[in-house]
Amino acid sequence: MRTAEITRNTKETQIRVKLNLDGKGGARLSTGLPFLEHMLDQVARHGMLDLEIEAKGDLHIDAHHTVEDIGITLGQAFAKAIGDKAGVRRFGHAYVPLDEALSRVVIDFSGRPGLVYDVAFSRSLIGEFDVDLVHEFFQGFVNHAQVTLHIDNLRGDNAHHQCETVFKAFARALRIAAEADPRAAGTVPSTKGSL
Repeated sequence: MRTAEITRNTKETQIRVKLNLDGKGGARLSTGLPFLEHMLDQVARHGMLDLEIEAKGDLHIDAHHTVEDIGITLGQAFAKAIGDKAGVRRFGHAYVPLDEALSRVVIDFSGRPGLVYDVAFSRSLIGEFDVDLVHEFFQGFVNHAQVTLHIDNLRGDNAHHQCETVFKAFARALRIAAEADPRAAGTVPSTKGSL
């Protein structure tokens, strides 16, 4: 089974992530950030992975450290669970709409961190959640999962819709890239022989 459990403790946050890449879309989330939990639930449900996250952070300052460190820890868990990437598709992409909003996400389990992020939110807050933290989450994930990730919100007027399409498209792209490719069983999808 492609699973991982990672704990990350700093002076700013205490994070535990448990991940099963071959799950059924279940999530148990406790972060103190309801909107982020809503987005992470989308990742579990649409990525068909099981995800548990417990996070305590210095939310009395702001949500930055908690959101970034959740991204980092999830990235570490993903890297551990996916292993040497033998037999996976490696690349994945998805377009996801929600009413007027449309986002595209493309991922490559390249072994190299890279984030191209083009999301111009229609407002700076979704409830109390600062939309700048979406970038911080994905930067943390990319750096520690060692993936190349392109995120484009192609259109949208409602910031909640924009954000939700980003996370759903991310989930769908992850699911495709992490799937077993029956024609490539046991081989690493790279001419180098490793990723």
